[in-house]
Amino acid sequence: MGEYSTATGEGSDQDPFLNADTLEKLRNGTDMMQVAAAWLAAFAKQTSGIQQGLVVMAGTGKAKFEPVAMWPDGASPAPELMRAVDGCLKGKRMLVETGSQENAAIAVPMLIGGQLRGALAVLADNSADSDLRRVVDQLQWASGWIEAVVRRQRLSGNDNLVTVIELLATSLHYTRFSEAATAVATELAGALGCELVAIGMMRGKHVRLRALSNSATFGKRATLVRLIEAAMDEAVDQQAVISHPPLEGSPARVRRAHIALADHEGGTGLCTVPLTEQGKTIGAMLLQRSTKEGFDAGGVQIAEQAAVLVGPVLDIKRREDRWLPAKTWEAIKNFFKALFGPRHALLKLGVIALIAVVAFCWYATGTYRITATTTVEGKIQRVVTAPIAGFLVQAEVRAGDLVSQGAVMARLEDRDIRLERLKWLGDRTKQQQEYSQAMAQRERTQARILASQIEQSNAQIDLLDQQLERMTIRAPFSGLVVSGDLSQALGAPLERGDVLFQVAPLDEYRVTLRVDERDIREIAVGDSGPLVLSALPDTAYRVSVQRITPISSALNGANVFDVEASIEEGPIAALRPGMEGVAKIEIEERRLVEIWTRRLVLWARMTLWSWRP
Repeated sequence: MGEYSTATGEGSDQDPFLNADTLEKLRNGTDMMQVAAAWLAAFAKQTSGIQQGLVVMAGTGKAKFEPVAMWPDGASPAPELMRAVDGCLKGKRMLVETGSQENAAIAVPMLIGGQLRGALAVLADNSADSDLRRVVDQLQWASGWIEAVVRRQRLSGNDNLVTVIELLATSLHYTRFSEAATAVATELAGALGCELVAIGMMRGKHVRLRALSNSATFGKRATLVRLIEAAMDEAVDQQAVISHPPLEGSPARVRRAHIALADHEGGTGLCTVPLTEQGKTIGAMLLQRSTKEGFDAGGVQIAEQAAVLVGPVLDIKRREDRWLPAKTWEAIKNFFKALFGPRHALLKLGVIALIAVVAFCWYATGTYRITATTTVEGKIQRVVTAPIAGFLVQAEVRAGDLVSQGAVMARLEDRDIRLERLKWLGDRTKQQQEYSQAMAQRERTQARILASQIEQSNAQIDLLDQQLERMTIRAPFSGLVVSGDLSQALGAPLERGDVLFQVAPLDEYRVTLRVDERDIREIAVGDSGPLVLSALPDTAYRVSVQRITPISSALNGANVFDVEASIEEGPIAALRPGMEGVAKIEIEERRLVEIWTRRLVLWARMTLWSWRP
């Protein structure tokens, strides 16, 4: 009796363990954090040697357990206190964790209905003069207050919430609709003590049974299925929860189908709840109990809560579980509903804009052009070769230099030719002297011989003069040296016919277009179009097709044809051989949609042809 009076505060001058405010919180409190904090403060005040206290309860978030109260308020839990709580939760038993010689942590599990709901822990003085056993006993005794609060909260509706959350978790766990619906029906039947739970979804204007508790198939129970679907339709038509027998004070409802189902099953209790999503009925859920009393208000409430949370999830899984054509048709219907409905103004504007763009592309026309990479070349290119065999002694120009007609480009060694010319000059002089003597002596025969020798010497000298002239290589015309650099080959021997230079004129050019094989059939001689060169991007030239080469070549992984074109308009003086650019040959006027999709159409035709058997 003395112990009880101490606990309740009777006969004590100190602050009682359970004052009026604390008693009120423990008796009628619903906020677990406030109740736990009050309990910890009261327990620490009553029990000597308490350094810290902690209450841990089952969490509702990602954490499985979370602290709800700490004493002293704002303190950090000691490591031994946390170890004791962790071991207690894992082992579901009381645990004493000794941190040092001076203190020890004691944790007591909170088991309600065989389920672990949390833990109560304190850090107490463990000195020689303290009674640790007394702290353990008081903690076990006082934990009953917290357990009573938890039980009271469970009875007031927390269990309902847990049940509904578990049903929601079950529906989210399965990917396929049939599996999720069957699992939800089975779990709900167990939670509410139902003999049968059925889930149906709307198909047209009627509900069709899709899942039964504890049953993967139900095709052989045709009569039962028909009666269940009729009862579901009855609830859906009235847009109301229907129970049989009806709850006291519930509004009058048509229950003909429910009565028929109850009679078929031997007078059982029924409850049917419509499934809705965003105000639209998507199905129904029917619960059946073997007792004739049926469902009370609490059971109906749980069924309604389950329908609100689980119904939309099942509908999503049902829609995702359909075949692709059904999904496509549903998307089309939803699109047109939104398009012609009173809402979604942005969607309507977007569709109108899209229609306008499509109409413009379909009816509008433009010039169809074929794009091709180009290279500028001289209209003619003269090759300068070595006239005779000899040695190179001088190189005046190289590739890229401008030359005028007759300008010296290179010289060959001519010493041997000059020595031979001097020899022939000496022979001719001697022969002329002998000829004069023969004429003076009237030796006509000898004079004729000498005259013939003089002519031969003159011819040989003329030949050597021509060879000397050819040893100096000159530009055949004014132009640009396209290729040839002999500056590093001085003294090298040359053979007759060796290519030394290539010269192109500066006033006449042609353009080579490399046209893709897919476009070559569109081009004809005489077609023209603009040309823009990379070196002159601000200048547009006009080119005209002159010749189409019938031989293709590979370029950058594509098959192309060379098309020769002449330059009709543009500043010719700014051009140089070797310049590259892009030409667009104009073909004809076509619709824009045809122009933009031509390559795609060609690819599709070729692909389909390759796939044909």
